[in-house]
Amino acid sequence: MSSKTDKLLSLLDGQPVIPVLKIDNVADAVPLARALAKGGLRAIEITLRTADALEAIRRVIGEVENAIVGAGTILDPRHFEQAAEAGSKFIVSPGVTRELLRAANDSPVPLLPGAITPGEIMTARDAGLDFLKFFPAEQAGGAAFLKALASPFAGIRFCPTGGVSAGNAASYLALPNVICVGGSWVAPDNLVKAGDWGAIEALAREATTLRKA
Repeated sequence: MSSKTDKLLSLLDGQPVIPVLKIDNVADAVPLARALAKGGLRAIEITLRTADALEAIRRVIGEVENAIVGAGTILDPRHFEQAAEAGSKFIVSPGVTRELLRAANDSPVPLLPGAITPGEIMTARDAGLDFLKFFPAEQAGGAAFLKALASPFAGIRFCPTGGVSAGNAASYLALPNVICVGGSWVAPDNLVKAGDWGAIEALAREATTLRKA
């Protein structure tokens, strides 16, 4: 594995589920991250899908000591630079482009790019990346598709995201080429809006039991 893959895996520290968070209200970011960390999910992905995402990243980094914050939905080098400057420990993209790979190559912050086709996987592999996001997982063929990739792409590992839930996460985690899964079910919108941090902590704790076989 590449040194940046090693760095990213050490940050994730065997965590089976990476919460994928869309922060609509920046005031929710810190208590949400605290609840997830208390439940055992310290590494989180805050997506750049809302206006307050970068501020949410900064606040969590500044106020939740044991949180490991990554930035998601990074689409171009400008996004990458903004997320890195905000303090993100890792960067997640739904896809892979030459420009994004160049930005990652010039940065100490590890990139987890998305790849679902053989061509995309080979592009990432040629760039020295062997840990990839598989998105959108369910819509692209799910666990059966990922299982089929294991033989021709030996040595490539994935974090499937998109349609992954408490009901199907175990089927992904059972695959030899899956390291972890990403999902939003551990922080559902209704519980976040209600400020029910105890319920979210319980969902996080339950998710930590979905260990790799």
